Amino acid sequence: MAGFSHRLELRQSQKLIMTPHMQQAIKILSLSNLDLGDFVDTQIRENPLLERAEPVFGEAAPEGDVVNGNTWSLTDPERLGDEFPPNAAEHREPEWGDGIGAIDFGERSRAWQGGNAGFDAKSHSGLDQSATRPLTLREHLLAQIGADLKDPGDRVIAVHLLGLLDDDGYLRVRLDTEARLLGCSMERVECVLSRLQQFDPAGVFARDPKECLALQLRDRNRLDPAMQALLDNLEWLAHCLKTRDISALVRICGVDATDIVDMIEEIRSLDPKPGLAFDPPLAQPVVPDILMRAQLEGGWTVELNVDTLPRVLVNNSYYARIRQRTRSAVEKEYLIGRLHAANWLVKALEQRATTILKVATEIVAQQDAFFRQGVLSLRPLMLRDIADGVGMHESTISRVTSNKYIATPHGVYLLRYFFTAAIPASGGSAAHSAEAVRHRIRALIDAEPADGVLSDEGIVELLRGEGINIARRTVAKYREALRIPSSVRRGREKRRKVWKGRATSHRDAAWAPRVEPAG
Repeated sequence: MAGFSHRLELRQSQKLIMTPHMQQAIKILSLSNLDLGDFVDTQIRENPLLERAEPVFGEAAPEGDVVNGNTWSLTDPERLGDEFPPNAAEHREPEWGDGIGAIDFGERSRAWQGGNAGFDAKSHSGLDQSATRPLTLREHLLAQIGADLKDPGDRVIAVHLLGLLDDDGYLRVRLDTEARLLGCSMERVECVLSRLQQFDPAGVFARDPKECLALQLRDRNRLDPAMQALLDNLEWLAHCLKTRDISALVRICGVDATDIVDMIEEIRSLDPKPGLAFDPPLAQPVVPDILMRAQLEGGWTVELNVDTLPRVLVNNSYYARIRQRTRSAVEKEYLIGRLHAANWLVKALEQRATTILKVATEIVAQQDAFFRQGVLSLRPLMLRDIADGVGMHESTISRVTSNKYIATPHGVYLLRYFFTAAIPASGGSAAHSAEAVRHRIRALIDAEPADGVLSDEGIVELLRGEGINIARRTVAKYREALRIPSSVRRGREKRRKVWKGRATSHRDAAWAPRVEPAG
C-alpha cells in the first residue's frame, strides 16, 4: 500500500492576465470613430479632469491630445513595432459607465385649431410642395381625419391620438390616461379610435401586433373565426413553424392542414409595420474612419478621418487646484484615480490611432492592384497575412477591421471587404479572390443574350477557360448570394421582355401617321 508524503515543487509558467485597462483598450479598438465619440462623451461626463478639445483651423493640436492626424505613406520605410494594447497594469482601475440616449419622436401634432375654424391652411403643404415630395404618414392620416370626422370634438381627439402614433404606425399608450388629459370619457376615445383604425393604410393605430394583423385581415374580409383563433395563438404559430408540425394549429383552429397552410401564407403577406410604407427609415450615410488618396509621386497616403475622431485633453491646471483643497484620504484617492483614468484614456486613444493606421496601411499595400486596376485584381487575403505583416495577433486585426470604413478612389468600403477566400487557379498560376470571381460571374450573366442564357455548368466552363478552377455548386452558391435567379427564370424573364418590346414596336407602327405622297 502506497504511503502519503508531502513535498514542495517550484514551477515556472507564463500567463496572460487581462487587466481592466487592457479590456477597455480592446473595446475601444473595435469601435468605429462615431461610436468612439459616444464612448468618450460618457467618460467626459464621469471624469471631471477630462475635456474635449475642439480643433481650431490653422492651430496645431495641444500637447496631451489624441494623435489623430498621422499620415502614413507606403513608401515610408519606418514601421512602428509596439503591440496593442499597452501594458497599463500600473494604473488604477477607472470606473466605466454606459450612456443610454433617449429617443425623441418629436412634438405632437397641433394642426387642429378647434371650434368651427377647421384645419389651419398654414399647417399643410401646398399643392406645389406636395407634388415635389411624397406625403408622410401623418399628412396622409390628417387628410382622412378632415374628410371622415365631422364632429369638431372627435377631430380634436383624433389629432391628439395622431400625435402619439409611432413610426411603425402603432398607438402604444393607455387610452384612460389620454382620456383624462383630453377631459372626455373613455368610451368616446375608444369610439374615435375605432374610426381611426379603419383608415388607410390598413393596420394603422393598432395597439399591438396582434391587433395590427387583425385590422388588415378585417380590411380584406378574411377575419373569420378560424383566422381569429390563429391570431389568438401566435405563440403556437411560431412554435409550429419552427418544428414544422401544424397538428396543434389544426386542432386549435378547427380546419384541415391545407387551410392552415393557406392561412399561414396569408398572415405572412401582411405588413406588421404599416407606418413604414409612408415614412421609411432614413438611410444613414456611411462616414469613413480612414481616408486614402493617391500621391503625386506614386503610392498611397493613408490617414485617419480627423473630423470624426474625438480629441481629448487632461485638464492638469484644474487637477492642481483641486489637489490643493483635498483634505481626506478618500478625496485624494478619488482624485488620483480620476487622473490615472484620464491619462490612460488619452494613451489608449493614441495607441488605437497608431494601430488602425498600421493595419489600414498594410491592407492598402497588399491590395495595391485592386486600387489601381479594379475588383478583378482583388487578391486573396486572410487576417493572418496582415497579422504577419504588422507583427500583431490575428484577434487584434479582427478588432481593427470590424465596423471600420475606408474612403478609397473607388468608393467607401468596409475593411473586411478586402479579406476574401482563395479560389484555386488552373495551370499552377496564382489563386483568385472569391470576391473577384463573384464579380466575374455577375459580368458574365449581365452580358448573356436572351437566346443564350448561361447555366451554372456553362459559367463553370467559361471560368475554367479563364484559368479559374471552380465547382458548379460554388457557382450556384455565389449566384444565390448575388440574388441572381436561375437560368430558367432568367431565360423566361428575358424572353418576356423581348416579346413585350416587339409588341410595343408593332403597336407604335400601327398607330404611326401615314404620309401620302405628293401629287
